[in-house]
Amino acid sequence: MTSNTPDWLLLIVSLPTSSATARMRIWRALKALGCVALRDGAYLMPLRAGHEAALQGLADDCQREGGSAWLMSVMARSPAEGGSYRQLFDRADDYAELRRSWQEANRGLSALAAADLVRLQRRLQRDLDALQAIDFFPGDAALEAQAAWTELTKRIASLLSPDEPQETAGAIPRLDASQYQGRTWATRRRLWVDRVASAWLIRRFIDRDARFQWLARPSDCPKRALGFDFDGATFTHVGERVTFETLSASFGLDEDAALVRLGALVRALDTGGEPVPEAKGFEAVMAGARERLTDDDALLAEMSTVLDSLYSHFSRESRRGADKGGTR
Repeated sequence: MTSNTPDWLLLIVSLPTSSATARMRIWRALKALGCVALRDGAYLMPLRAGHEAALQGLADDCQREGGSAWLMSVMARSPAEGGSYRQLFDRADDYAELRRSWQEANRGLSALAAADLVRLQRRLQRDLDALQAIDFFPGDAALEAQAAWTELTKRIASLLSPDEPQETAGAIPRLDASQYQGRTWATRRRLWVDRVASAWLIRRFIDRDARFQWLARPSDCPKRALGFDFDGATFTHVGERVTFETLSASFGLDEDAALVRLGALVRALDTGGEPVPEAKGFEAVMAGARERLTDDDALLAEMSTVLDSLYSHFSRESRRGADKGGTR
């Protein structure tokens, strides 16, 4: 026996033959929603939050174009029938096609500039997000695609930031910034997100007279220099913290709400942490600057201005939040 609650929505539409443009527009909208065509003009969709309103909007659109539309609730008469409905929404072929496109893209990654890599990753992510949004009954194909996507993004990250450090375990000791003044700090050259943000943090909040050395290889780090963001460096990834967050915690800066938000942005871009609204914009600016500027000192100077602005923005938002909390 099945539940007496309808599980499905069925939209039946009919448009005049003269409404070719409207027909195409509505068909594209139905496809984007993830509907399955049972026959010409009949579209099935599982009953989920927002689906009924979306289909009703298309039904209204159809009627405005001089056509007719009926939106109905449908209940499977048996578990077997419900299973056959679900099978219509199997996205395995779509995931397979997506993975083929990733394989094709993967072959040319090493020839792409940083800005092009970022654009490609963002486009491929949109394709995956769109498919996942209409995969109402995810199965093995979805899991396999997610695993393949993780590997592809790791390769892109390795091209953008070679020799990315592995996370280490252990506590982060609190350090006295007065003992770290006028020092030489060293990290891998061709700066990317975590390294440029860490260098900005060092010069802005830890060691205002810091000198930076950009390394071709981590093994080139001088013994007296303070290395950061590579395996074996004085400051690197610890647990889930990226180097920016490790430095913040080391020097007692992790109580600054604006720096905490900057740390979350860096982590989102560097290791795939929780999404941060400003992250994509920062990534795009970083990729463009990195493409234009081959000198890491110039790159740090330009991105420091961006980080100064983000820090001011986050600080203002934090103050507003505190003021609202204080007026309650």
